[in-house]
Amino acid sequence: MPKPTVKPGAMNGRNPDREAAASLIRRLQALKPAHIDLSLDRVLRLLDRLGNPQAALPPIVHIAGTNGKGSTLAVVRALLEADGNTVHAYTSPHLCRFNERIVVAGTMIADGVLADTLDTVLAADTRGDITFFEATTAAALLAFSRTPADVTLLETGLGGRLDATNVIEQPAVTAITPIGFDHMAFLGNTLAAIAGEKAGILKRDRPVIIGPQPAEALRVLEEKAASLQAPAIIHGIDWSLTPATSPREPAILQATGVPDRQLASPAALPGAHQRLNAAMAVLIADHLQSAPIQPSIIAAGVEAAVWPGRLQRLAPGPVTRSMPDVEIWIDAAHNSDGGRVLAEFLDTLPPAPATLALGMYQGKNAAAFLEHFHGRVTDVIAMAVDGEQPAQPAAAIAETARAAGFETRIADRPDALPAFVAPGTRRLVIAGSLALIGRVLAANEQCP
Repeated sequence: MPKPTVKPGAMNGRNPDREAAASLIRRLQALKPAHIDLSLDRVLRLLDRLGNPQAALPPIVHIAGTNGKGSTLAVVRALLEADGNTVHAYTSPHLCRFNERIVVAGTMIADGVLADTLDTVLAADTRGDITFFEATTAAALLAFSRTPADVTLLETGLGGRLDATNVIEQPAVTAITPIGFDHMAFLGNTLAAIAGEKAGILKRDRPVIIGPQPAEALRVLEEKAASLQAPAIIHGIDWSLTPATSPREPAILQATGVPDRQLASPAALPGAHQRLNAAMAVLIADHLQSAPIQPSIIAAGVEAAVWPGRLQRLAPGPVTRSMPDVEIWIDAAHNSDGGRVLAEFLDTLPPAPATLALGMYQGKNAAAFLEHFHGRVTDVIAMAVDGEQPAQPAAAIAETARAAGFETRIADRPDALPAFVAPGTRRLVIAGSLALIGRVLAANEQCP
């Protein structure tokens, strides 16, 4: 019998492919501009040197918005897979491992494939001016082009008009989830300006699903769609979701020209806003095929949808065992609208003395986030964040929280939290950047 092949390093627990991929990612992070410089010129040149893989993809769904992009994409993917489709998906950022961002034909990209793809992209960057997000987007598009699938799902990273994902010329359908204030330094200080950037993904004659929007943002989206003759399916005009009488009862999705359909709340995605995200996902799926998606597929897809780190209660693990009398929730809310949704979700839980642990990147408005938690949490634990972007110092978050009237402490890492949770606390809510949420999941041995 032939001896099994063993990769060097495998016997001592090393994973050479993972180490190679991690080394290339560190190289990208270290050598490429750390600041955000929005442009399409660099990534288009890079993609041209790679053979324009973006032109060799199956039908594409392109999603932009301030909140709910990733959740909507997750439900679209679940719906399509429940209907027998194979799906590519590109999202950002990740929780625990970079590989989470690139799903190739339904499977998180393998370490060896990621390393090979990143190496190819780096070799093609002859000018040495590509940014980290542009390079990783190019890698995702290249990986997708090399593997057959039925649909490609793309989530914008920042904005839309000049986002690296906006190299797609002819998407099958685009979608704009709710728009709010975030990344104002790059997108503008008004909802109209931010909406204008998000609307940059709309394409001529291609349908766009528009979620609930502030009036100021909606006007911009409607005008952009009209100028491109892009059929717009607009919340409140062309579709609506009749509220359920209770969280366990289905809501009713009503859309022009389509029979009413029942829509249960996603089992793994709590919160009333997730029903709206799921409704958008159903409408996106409708526009990828010749007939509306069937109720049985809707039920199966919504039930199967998973998007970790959003209103998620931690399962038993090292973190939860360190605080056995405290229920722990995590959520990647990091702006005012996200804070409002999180706070409203807490109102649906049984009353309990609660603490908020918060870590945010620079440029995020901690004061606007915290204003939703008066009367909902008793105190705030400020935390540091390790991630791709510069973080707000924990001391700065603590100062903001104290100025807002909260009793405040500082913890530098998730495993230190038990020492800072006040006696009598029965609920701990950890929120802010995905990097922080990923650290908590890793500490609890619960990474995706």
